[in-house]
Order: sequence, then structure tokens, then C-alpha cells
Amino acid sequence: MGYGAPMPDADALFDALHRSAAPAAAIAVAALVRNGSDAALARINALGFAAEHGLDEEQAIAALLHAARLGLFEMSWNILCPSCCGVLDANTTLRSVRQQDYHCAFCALTSEPNLDDTVEVSFAVSPRVRRISGHDPDRLSFWDYHRQVFFGSGVVFPEGEAFDELSREATLEALELQPGEKAILSLTVPAYPIIIFDAVSHEAHVIDIAGAAANARQEQAVVFSGVRGQVGRSSLAPGPLRLSLDNRTERRILPGVFVARPELEGLIGHRRPFLTAKRLLSNQTFRDLYRTETLDVEQRLKILSLTFLFTDLKGSTQLYGRVGDLVAYDLVRAHFQILSEIVASEAGAVVKTIGDAVMATFPAPHRAVAAALRMRAAMRQLNQRRGAQDLVLKIGIHEGPCLAVNLNDRQDYFGQTVNIASRVQELATGDSIIATDTVVNHADAARVLTDHGVAATPWEVSIRDVEGVRVFAMA
Repeated sequence: MGYGAPMPDADALFDALHRSAAPAAAIAVAALVRNGSDAALARINALGFAAEHGLDEEQAIAALLHAARLGLFEMSWNILCPSCCGVLDANTTLRSVRQQDYHCAFCALTSEPNLDDTVEVSFAVSPRVRRISGHDPDRLSFWDYHRQVFFGSGVVFPEGEAFDELSREATLEALELQPGEKAILSLTVPAYPIIIFDAVSHEAHVIDIAGAAANARQEQAVVFSGVRGQVGRSSLAPGPLRLSLDNRTERRILPGVFVARPELEGLIGHRRPFLTAKRLLSNQTFRDLYRTETLDVEQRLKILSLTFLFTDLKGSTQLYGRVGDLVAYDLVRAHFQILSEIVASEAGAVVKTIGDAVMATFPAPHRAVAAALRMRAAMRQLNQRRGAQDLVLKIGIHEGPCLAVNLNDRQDYFGQTVNIASRVQELATGDSIIATDTVVNHADAARVLTDHGVAATPWEVSIRDVEGVRVFAMA
């Protein structure tokens, strides 16, 4: 089947998308599927997509998620090398992400995955909607394969003549070898390290260059055997080289002879923000659409920094006795709706409700602080409209590392950070907001407080069973 226009039945999916996503975002998604280049549809960066179309990031992410749920796109959870941003493993779900170390042959670097910055979520158009060249990776050219398959969506390649010039300087040779095929190259090695790397099999051979220039031709043989992450190493002098490459895998490979010089950094070293797994797990639309499908029961995936916000209604038991069950139920339900809308608008997600309490997560402290201030203001306004002080919201915020887990058939979080956040909320009195030092000392959170004219005052009080954490009250 050839590449090109969307399938005829795609219009029905676009109509469904318009009913579920923000209008501007839905229009942009439909236009991308209809008119986007093959490269643009191979690995969509949600944040880049939002910026390019002038969209709110949360609305753009939500539209892409709805599109994926409808079958317009396929999501990929990509494990990235923290150095080169190469995709070390691509997974259709987060359930498939392994917890052990990953090895980047290109950088000769081993790293442990974390959801903060080494697991990205990208989107590709479904082959059932529109067929693109990226659906047939074994037919992609050398650089198209690197752009669309190997490197993550955060890598920004130069364009036009700048790319041509840098790629010439950064590579001595780039070729294609079919299964069982061999090639012999005659090269002149400069005084820079050489990386012979195949992005298909993820194998590499590093040649360290040292000493005076060689007069006689040197020999080097590299065998690609299909052992993912395998890295060989040797040392040569600058000068003439006869390089033998042997493809012993069962696939076509694309070995390149890269020169570790500044031009290589200029070629692949530019970055842009991308949608991380951490951010997506704290996205309300994602939690609503995918619910229990995220993590396996045995998975424990590390998050280096996540902000937790806990709320609780003060005196909710007395509220039921004072105004009656029906009125109290309506008030509590209205309070949940207000809080949920505020959380979602600040790029957060409600993890669960416990009685009249809410547990929410945010990708950064300033988002949680902004949400907390809006929650308090909204409850005060609601009380003012009713002419009573029935809804008094206590709020606690803490930031730190945690584990993403599957608990009671839903995606949840575990660790001391969660415990501290809950206990910080227990300290709150009246409609106060209590936060820890890691929150109020965050630069963006401090700016939010300043913009709202709110002071964070140190409070000399201890957190139950926790030492070394200072708390602040936000007046």
C-alpha cells in the first residue's frame, strides 16, 4: 500500500475527536493527519505540536490522547539515553517498560530509567488511518531512520544546508548492509575518536585515536551480530584505515562511521522539551481515559520528583449533622467538582478521593501552589455565596521522589514523599495551606506566591514520624 492521504473512514474519527477534544486542538490534529509530512507523523512531540500551533499544552495533550483512544494515533513509551536522547527501547504501553538498566551503544552509557526525563511519550499516526514511510522502517534511508526511529522527539536536527554540512563533517561514511552482506571502506581517520554505530541493531565499536599519524594503512574489522547494546573498543593512530564491516544479523542494518568532534554535537545536540511519562501520569485526561491500563501489578517505576497535594474538609461530619444529608452531599459534590477542575487546569490529576479528601499530583511545585491558592479562593467564594462557612478546606503540599505503582487496580504512588504530604495536610487548621521547604523554595513556586501577594511563613511544628522537614504556612 502506498503512502499518502488518510483512509476514507478517517473522517468519522475526526468527527468523534471534535466531540471530545478542545475545538482548536481537534482541528490542528485533523490537519496534521491530513496534511502532515511522513516525518512529522512518525514521532509526534506533544509539546512541540502545541507550540507550533499556538495551543494550550494541556489541551494539545488531551487532544492527542483522545485521538490515540479513538485509533487515530498509536502511543509509544520510549526509553531514552540521558546523553544522546536516542530511543533505547520503544513500548506500546508503560506496562512493557523494564525496571533494569538500559545501555546506549552510541554513547557507551548505562542508565536506569526514570519517568521524569528518560521515558518520553510520543504519538505516531496509525497505519489504519494513514500509511507513512515510518511504518516501514526497513525501507527508510540512513538519516530518515535516525530522525524517525532512533532519536527521540526531543532532538532537533538542523535543516537544509546546515544539516548537509554538519552531517558531512560528523560522519566519514554511512551505508546500508543487507543480512549477510559485507563492506570494505578505505578511510582517512582524523585525530578524533571514531564511533561505528548501527541504529538498527544498537551495536557499536569505538576507536580511540592516539599517537602520531600512521604512514601505513591500518586494519579494523567490525562484526554486527545482533547483540543489542554491544560495544567493542580498539585504539588506532590517525591516518589511513581499511575498515571491514560484516552484517551477521537477520535484518538490514545502517552502520555509520561517526567522528566525535564538535560538528557531531551540532548535528544531534540540540534539544526541545518533550512529553515525559511523569507528566502524562499526572494528566487528568490520561487518567480518565486509561485508568487501570497503565502499570503492571509488579512494576515499581521511579520518579525523581513529583508534587503531591492533599486536601480535606474541616468538620465534614458536623456539616452533615448541621445542614442535613442531602444539602451536605450536594455541597461536597460541588467541592469535588471545583477541585477536580482546578487540578486539571494546572496540569495535575486527581489520583483518588478518600472520604471528603483529595489526593492530587502535579509535575512541578508551582503548579500545586497555584492550584492550592485557587482552591482556597474558590471555597471562600462558594461560602460567601451561601452566606455560611460550611466548606473549610485544609491543604498540604510536599514534593520529592516516589514510585509509580499499581494499587487496588489503579495507578497510584508509594513512598515517604506521599506519607509526608498527607501528614503535612493534617497540620493545616482553618482554610490554611501548609507546604514543605522543598515546595516554597522552588523558584517558580516562590514566584507564584509573590504574584498572589501571599507570604510563606516558617512554622515551628514537627511532622509525625518525620524528621528534617520544615513546613511553611501560606497566609
